[in-house]
Amino acid sequence: MSNQSTPPAITVLGIETSCDETAVAVYHSQRGLLSHTLYSQVALHAEFGGVVPELASRDHIRKLIPLIQQALQQADQPKIDAIAYTKGPGLIGALLAGGAIARSLAFAWDVPAIGVHHMEGHLLAPMLEPRPPAFPFIALLVSGGHTMIIRVDGIGRYKLLGDTLDDAAGEAFDKTAKMLGLGYPGGPIVSKLALQGDETRYHFPRPMVDRPGLDMSFSGLKTFSLNTWQKAQQQGDDTDQTRADICRAFELAVADTLTIKCKRALEQEGLNRLVVSGGVSANREIRYKLDQLMTKRKGQAFYPRLEFCTDNGAMIAYAGAQRLLAGEHNDLDFAAKARWPLDSLHPPCHSQP
Repeated sequence: MSNQSTPPAITVLGIETSCDETAVAVYHSQRGLLSHTLYSQVALHAEFGGVVPELASRDHIRKLIPLIQQALQQADQPKIDAIAYTKGPGLIGALLAGGAIARSLAFAWDVPAIGVHHMEGHLLAPMLEPRPPAFPFIALLVSGGHTMIIRVDGIGRYKLLGDTLDDAAGEAFDKTAKMLGLGYPGGPIVSKLALQGDETRYHFPRPMVDRPGLDMSFSGLKTFSLNTWQKAQQQGDDTDQTRADICRAFELAVADTLTIKCKRALEQEGLNRLVVSGGVSANREIRYKLDQLMTKRKGQAFYPRLEFCTDNGAMIAYAGAQRLLAGEHNDLDFAAKARWPLDSLHPPCHSQP
């Protein structure tokens, strides 16, 4: 008989407010995800062409309590044992809005609370799927604010292998869309338009793939898109089809670059499991290229379901639950971190300040 006791089951309320989506979920450590709700601020920020931090913070305050009530009703769970909330990285005002409400509820309900690293939430999101990855694996975190390649040996055991030196991939998608006059949010619009593009018309560079290492750069690719579009305008060829062709060339360049870097990371670390998460992991072309890579390697690629690629409360509830089960929690005071290196995290342990 094993001497190890089974940890008690806990129900965790997860709150995510790092940027422009207000999200709440209820997760049970044995029964899985019980509910999740989300409100997107896309319409609020669309007229400004990007996220306005002050408006984002105010909207989180307006929407969070109704979403918490909705998530609790959907979960039909009489007792919440702990609260997990996004501590960082993200917009400082938005983080403080979620953290203040989470901490207040934890005090009122007399339950522990823990601040969760936003990117750790994304990294662990595939663990919510029926076929979760086993440790160790290589993770590609690709979103509007981050593009990182990480070796993951366990929860809190992260080794940063590669990072973007300038724009993240998602940021480059959004900026390319803005330069082409495609609106906000740009990433999904570029991907949709790319489906109509002729991939033989333009060939964009694959940045930094001819250099050793796993760091990435997408700023030059964004500039290449702008120069291509400006040249088309000068030639009187600024048509919808040209836009689509540029989107196709841009998307292929990003997908190929990420695939080459992931292949290099897998070979370097001697691993054959790849986790891909973050908002840009929903991109069809990127998934196709990475699936091709893992099929050739006879390995496995793991993704969150599409609704959990973007910011969500479920990933925060899950990540928080893993640390709470190990006895970790935060004191009554709380802080938000606009910047917070992922590889500064520690494995789950007892109470941390």
